[in-house]
Amino acid sequence: MDEIVKEFIAESSENLDRMDRELVDLEKDPTSGNLLASIFRTIHTIKGTAGFLNFDKLGAVAHVGENLLGALRDGKIALTPAGATALLGMIDAIRQMLATIEATETDGENNYEELVAELSRLLRDGGAPAETSTPVAAMPTAAVASPTLQAAKPSASVAQHAAANTPKPPTQEAAASSPETRTTEVSESSVRVDVNVLDELMNLVGELVLARNRILQCALSKNDQEFLKTAQPLNMITTNLRKRVMKARMQPVSNVFGKFPRVVRDVALSCGKQVEIIVEGGETELDRTIIEAIKDPLTHLVRNSVDHGIETPEVRMAKGKPAKGALKLKALHESGYVTIEIADDGGGINREAVKKKALEKNLISAGQAARMSDREVFKLIFLPGFSTAAKITNVSGRGVGMDVVRTNIEKVNGTVEVDSTEGEGTRIKIKIPLTLTIIPVLMVKSAGERFAIPQVNLLELVRLRGNEVSESIEMLHNSPVCRLRNYLLPLVFLGAELGQCHNAVEVMRNNPEAEVNIAVLHADNNQFGLVVDAIEDTEEIVVKPIDDDLRDLSVFAGTTIRGNGEVALILDVMGLGQRAHAVSASGQLDDETSNENTQQDDIRSLLLFKAGDEGAFGVPADAVVRLEKFPASSLERSAQQDVVRYRGEVLRLVNFATVMGRSPLNNGSELQVLVCEHEKWRIGLIIDEILDVVREKVVLQEKALSDPRLSPAILGDRVVDLLDMQSMLAELATSHQMAAGGIQ
Repeated sequence: MDEIVKEFIAESSENLDRMDRELVDLEKDPTSGNLLASIFRTIHTIKGTAGFLNFDKLGAVAHVGENLLGALRDGKIALTPAGATALLGMIDAIRQMLATIEATETDGENNYEELVAELSRLLRDGGAPAETSTPVAAMPTAAVASPTLQAAKPSASVAQHAAANTPKPPTQEAAASSPETRTTEVSESSVRVDVNVLDELMNLVGELVLARNRILQCALSKNDQEFLKTAQPLNMITTNLRKRVMKARMQPVSNVFGKFPRVVRDVALSCGKQVEIIVEGGETELDRTIIEAIKDPLTHLVRNSVDHGIETPEVRMAKGKPAKGALKLKALHESGYVTIEIADDGGGINREAVKKKALEKNLISAGQAARMSDREVFKLIFLPGFSTAAKITNVSGRGVGMDVVRTNIEKVNGTVEVDSTEGEGTRIKIKIPLTLTIIPVLMVKSAGERFAIPQVNLLELVRLRGNEVSESIEMLHNSPVCRLRNYLLPLVFLGAELGQCHNAVEVMRNNPEAEVNIAVLHADNNQFGLVVDAIEDTEEIVVKPIDDDLRDLSVFAGTTIRGNGEVALILDVMGLGQRAHAVSASGQLDDETSNENTQQDDIRSLLLFKAGDEGAFGVPADAVVRLEKFPASSLERSAQQDVVRYRGEVLRLVNFATVMGRSPLNNGSELQVLVCEHEKWRIGLIIDEILDVVREKVVLQEKALSDPRLSPAILGDRVVDLLDMQSMLAELATSHQMAAGGIQ
């Protein structure tokens, strides 16, 4: 049965129970305007929802009852015992139809013609009882089986009419088994609970989790096995209770998705477009607080997709597309997150138009624009005041909204990213945690104080000792960076940012015994390293609201109480990165610490390597996804090409020296491989040796006439051949037919 129908049955059953009581009270005090208004609203709601769900028979019965109640409310007629009895009969009829809907998913074959006729007659005759014998309740068992009809105490004449026209009551067993007489199972199996009660219950469970943590920590510290054995059931019960309460707070995403067909219809109509909306994964559940937080951002993104993304029917047909555009909403669970995708088959995003607008508004420099990847270009649309709309409409164009979308999603520790292909469409992907109330964290220590880092922001932990410190950490434009594999990782010293210590870099580099602990964090798909004094253990914590005095400090996201009773602050990773200028307000790495410094056009980060018997090659460091080593014995052949099994896929290998027309050297028992990507295709380049990862001033020479893919360059005291990696990968993709279904 559809969830909406289940909700209708449960809600209507509760409303009918209340309406029962209110009608009996109204018969005692027929002048009560509040009771009449409440009863009228209830039946009006039931009638409207029944019509929406195509339960026509139920809607018809509710409609005539609503007409009678409307006349009573307006003072046109007075409530009589006959009128009260008929209205109570209407309640029983609706209740029976709800039972039939639950059993058969239809409102049955019974039209309740006699009941409808009686309600209509009462309206026509001003509520007076019938002069001839007319059944008050036209249901087979209503007058006998319904306790509410007996409670109404009708007049003697009315009671005689009902007795004369009511068939014998069924046996108790028959009544219990009949769908027309039993109470609906949906209403019996569900209880409507005020959300404030759920919030209070969640707070109490949070306190229980904290108490559990303290007891377990005490038991472990005392090494008291009997105490620990006694505490284990408490641990299990608390964990199960937390899961059940969290389940009670979860709501399906369909609660949000359900309103979008109307939104899409209205926006498409105002824009002169035809749009079909497709919804998948509406049953995916999220914490109700997150549901509320993402409702407005999702609405804005859906409106934008219809207004900006999907073209008019004339334009689409001219491009060979169907006149009607498609907008797809999809939700799914992925590793502790919920991913929501909004995808359209419209015109896509014009990258050059975005960069041009950003340059006009001085949001980026010319150097930045020249070197921006597609992902970085798409991020510009989330900057405050950014809009490429040609005109302002009542839908969009004022340059507000997309920055608020990103801000609101980040408030619930989520991320948003855009992928678009011009002429084909745009896809917006949102990742958000399942809940914000109880989360796993990594506890770290700085200047004697402990802080919590949400594990959703944690990528890896790095520890440097002795000479590794001076070799790996250096200053780049007055900002500390760490060489982590082929990446220059901006560093943030937690103690320095919180004012706990100063000159941390020099003290660390001058101390040969220094040990550096780095938590590699990601904020909006960018990385930086947080340097702390010590890394402790992971914990499950209860998030508490931050104190009003600290609310303006962007580096803290909340507080928690640990198992030993001490208070710890929860770090806001994005806010901390922005405060330290490791991540800009737009979510991109700041220019000073970026591994591709766009302010210095002749400074580049390069990976230097040797392949073949001549010279050295250099490629942009970000052109290589990973550096890998494979045993030569792992090499296999497929479709007349060398391949290896790599991360659940098949990776095609190409000898770089051979591609460049050089004589390949003997690779021995181990293969050095640069894993690269071209569009969505992955390939491994076999080389001989990694020489270095450098960031130096590059002095380009004239292109090599023998090979247009190469540009000789001077790097300090070395001469290397800089490779146009994308051109070479495109050639390989074509020659190996990767684009036609090769290895991904």
